[in-house]
Amino acid sequence: MSVIDEYKSFLDNGKTERECVEQIVSLASKNGYKDIASCSTLKAGDRVYVTKMNKSIALFELGSDSPEKGMNILGAHIDSPRLDVKQNPLYEKDFITYLNTHYYGGIKKYQWVTIPLAIHGVVCRKDGTTQKIVLGEDETDPVFCISDILPHLAKAQMKETASDFIQGENLDLLAGSAVPAKGDDVEKSKDDSKGKKFILQILKERYGIEESDFGSAELEIVPAGKARDSGFDRSLILAYGQDDRSCAFTSVKALLDTTAAKRTNCCLCVDKEEIGSVGATGMASHLFENALAEVLARTEEGYSDLALRRCLASCSMLSSDVNAAYDPLNADLYDKDNASFLGGGVVFNKYTGGRGKSGSSDANAEYLAKVRAVMDKNGVSFQTAELGKVDEGGGGTIAYHAAKYGMNVLDAGVPVLSMHAPWELTSKEDIQQAYACYKAFLTIDQK
Repeated sequence: MSVIDEYKSFLDNGKTERECVEQIVSLASKNGYKDIASCSTLKAGDRVYVTKMNKSIALFELGSDSPEKGMNILGAHIDSPRLDVKQNPLYEKDFITYLNTHYYGGIKKYQWVTIPLAIHGVVCRKDGTTQKIVLGEDETDPVFCISDILPHLAKAQMKETASDFIQGENLDLLAGSAVPAKGDDVEKSKDDSKGKKFILQILKERYGIEESDFGSAELEIVPAGKARDSGFDRSLILAYGQDDRSCAFTSVKALLDTTAAKRTNCCLCVDKEEIGSVGATGMASHLFENALAEVLARTEEGYSDLALRRCLASCSMLSSDVNAAYDPLNADLYDKDNASFLGGGVVFNKYTGGRGKSGSSDANAEYLAKVRAVMDKNGVSFQTAELGKVDEGGGGTIAYHAAKYGMNVLDAGVPVLSMHAPWELTSKEDIQQAYACYKAFLTIDQK
C-alpha cells in the first residue's frame, strides 16, 4: 500500500483514541516493538512501547548512546473534536428516543446536525468485561443523526448568531422512534416510553448492555463514512479526524521506517489535546516522563532523577500538529505572507498561541536553523506560517508542555482546510511531505 492508502485506512479504523492506539500497537508489533512490561532490560536497538489507559502511547527505539544524552521525539495527539454520550443518556420524548450528548473540543455546533453519524467506543460492565461498539460504519449498519428545524419554521432560529442557534444541549442523537397510539390513547401512550424500552431490548440482546452500563461507558459520536479522495484531480483527502491523525500516522510510520543509530528515537501519541492536554492521558500529565523513567530503569545505567532530567532537557522534538490552511474565500483572516497553503509541504510554526503568543513555546532560532538544514539536505518541502492574523484568534499544541522540560520544540505538521469540521480537507502532497519531514528529523545527531 502507498503512504496515502495506509493513511486513509488508519483514519477509517481509528476514529477514537482507543482505536488509534490499537492500530499503532498492531503496526509497532509487526515492526519488532514489544510492550515494555515484557522487558526486564533494554539495550541499543531494542524497540518498546508504553501505553496509558489504552488512549495514549509512547514508542522508543534505543540508540547506542545513553538516553541521558537526549532523544529525537515526534509528538502528536490522537483525539479529535466529537460528541460524547453522557452517562445517563437514553430518554424518550413524544415517541422519539434520543441519546444525550456533550460535545468535546472546539466545534461549530451547527456543522453536526443532519449528517450521518456513527457510534464508536466501549462499554465496561461491572463484571469486568468490556464490549466494543462500532455502529454506523458498515453499509448494513443503521446510522444516526441530529435533527434540525425546517427552513419554513426557522424564522426565530435564523436571527440567532451561529454560536447560539444550535444549543449544546440540543445536540442529541436520534436513536429510534415509536408509533403513537390512535385516537384517545395518544396522550396516554406518551408516558409508555415503549420506544426507549425497545431500544434497551435491542442493546440487551445484541450487546448484553443494561441501561445502567452507560454509567461506565466511553461512547463517541463521529461522522459515519470513510476517508475519500476529493477534487476532480483527486489531490485532496476528505475525512474526519485529520487534526491531528494526519500527523500522528505519519509520525508513527516515520519511526517504524527508520533505524536509530546513536540517539534514541521516540514517537509520542497522546490524548486530550483538544481540551487542554488535561487528565491522565494528556501531555500536561506526567505520562511522558513516567514512560521515559520505565525505559531508563531498564538500561545499563539505570534510573535516577538526574538522568531523567538530563534526558528531557537534551531532547529535540517536533510537535507534530496541524496548521490552518489558507482559505482564498476568507482571505481577510490570514496574513498571506505568513500563511500555509495546501500542497506547500509540511508547515513549521515557530510559535502558536493566541494573540500575544499566549500558550506558546516559541522555538529558538538556532533550533529552527538546524531543522531547516536537515530538511534541505533530504529534499523535504516545507513552509513557515502562523495560524491566521495576529488578532483573529490562534491555537495551541502540546509543544509548550514539552518545552517546560527545557528541550528544543518546534511545531511541524500538515495544513488543514475546514479544521475541526466533521469533514476536514488535506492535500496528499502535504501528507507525503510530513512523512518525509518526520523521517528526516529522526536522523538528527545520529552520527
